[in-house]
Amino acid sequence: MNFNKKLAVAVSGAVLLMAGQVALADSATDIVDALVMKGVLTEEEGRLITKGHTSKTNVTPILKEKDNNFTIESPNGNNSISLTGRIHFDARAYEDNFGSDVAAGTTVTSSPSATAADTFDIRRARLGVKYKFAKNYSGEIVFNTVGAVNVLDVAFMDVSWFEKAKFRIGQFKMPYSLEQLTSSNNIDFVERSFVDSYIPAKEIGAQVFGEPTKGMTYALAVSNGLPAANAVGSEADNRQDGKDVIGRLSFNAAEAAGNKEDVYHAGVAFAYGDSPIGTGLGGNRSTEARGASFYTTPVLSQNGTNSKTIERLRYGVEGAIASGPFKIQGQYSITSQDFSFGGTSLPVSNYDLDIKTYYVQALWTLTGEKWADRYKAGAFGALKPKVDFDSDKFTGGAWEIGARYSKFDASDFNISALSANNDSTTAVAYGISTKAAGYAEADAYTVGVKFVANPNFRVMADYVYTDFKNMISAVSINGKAIDSENALLVRTQIMF
Repeated sequence: MNFNKKLAVAVSGAVLLMAGQVALADSATDIVDALVMKGVLTEEEGRLITKGHTSKTNVTPILKEKDNNFTIESPNGNNSISLTGRIHFDARAYEDNFGSDVAAGTTVTSSPSATAADTFDIRRARLGVKYKFAKNYSGEIVFNTVGAVNVLDVAFMDVSWFEKAKFRIGQFKMPYSLEQLTSSNNIDFVERSFVDSYIPAKEIGAQVFGEPTKGMTYALAVSNGLPAANAVGSEADNRQDGKDVIGRLSFNAAEAAGNKEDVYHAGVAFAYGDSPIGTGLGGNRSTEARGASFYTTPVLSQNGTNSKTIERLRYGVEGAIASGPFKIQGQYSITSQDFSFGGTSLPVSNYDLDIKTYYVQALWTLTGEKWADRYKAGAFGALKPKVDFDSDKFTGGAWEIGARYSKFDASDFNISALSANNDSTTAVAYGISTKAAGYAEADAYTVGVKFVANPNFRVMADYVYTDFKNMISAVSINGKAIDSENALLVRTQIMF
């Protein structure tokens, strides 16, 4: 019997002999393997039949699913692409306390003002692509559709030629803050703390990073020193075009010891560089709840005898202790700015002034999910419920509660030479184009609850009370002075 006739008999026989066993076979390869096992075909004949099919299989992309997200991957795993996205829908309501003991004075906000207005808001709406090719090259491109300043959120490539020394180039999160390195999809409260306003976040640059030993991470980056949203983060001042050097080192003692139940995380970070005079000394400050703008930073005049740059050093420490469903986390960061300024009415003087920010927070996952399961490479990831929420039975999902205290302290800038207390009618004569105003200190207290239905959907609600202190000049909203703020924040988010 020639081979073609033999194959026809074999296939016909397979239908009869294996109706009960092979009817569920999901590929031609499975059927041929079964025929070889039953002796209908020889191994050589089986290889000849499946040769063409196998070659096609080796180049056919594989569709994989994880956390309800799909990835297209090559059979050898060296190439892949997946779509990512997030929508954060917020509702914010405010009640500002009008202090009877605060005299009307210099206002920080305009009148009438949208500041601290009760509102619905699309906080984030992003769409992106994660990719990998040729095994050692990967990255992500994300576009932010909210806001008109900059639509590019991140765009970077990782080169993994060396396991313990990988390279990253593009626009990405700088290696400084545990809170910032935690995705906005996974942060512990609706908004990050005061610390996040004074650290290098997403900037354009290059980085080397890795995990030299179990539990330890390091990263060293060089960047333009400008936020990505600032003229897309490119260098814009050739008088000061030096780069910021940024570094972070973290260690999880529990992971190093093979403890999979706990997290004992500690980290240190620094960022050093120069910033142009006209950019201000640290930036204006609003409450964590995105409400009242309570502090206006001084801006030095770019004319006269001022320094043409501000020497800026930022350094911080961070820690997190987690056991099972409980976590305590904190950070402390200082922004030190060294500069000189003066004018026709004020002798040139040197200044070294600091802005201090810190927070401490505690969280409890009521449904028992462990924090150690969310920790990877020096940061925390997503809370994944033990059992996803079932909308038919109204069971499942994960619940978590938390509290945070956060501090902003720019009291160094409440000096007559820099502030609205300077009674000069011509600020430029004192080397200042904008005076410091508002409150130099603030304490924020947050309590929150979150419900995570599944890896793609969560709802959060926070109450935030902010107390303003160390007044330079009164802060007003629509003509009325305030000395504190109450805010209720609710976020509904979907991510994939």
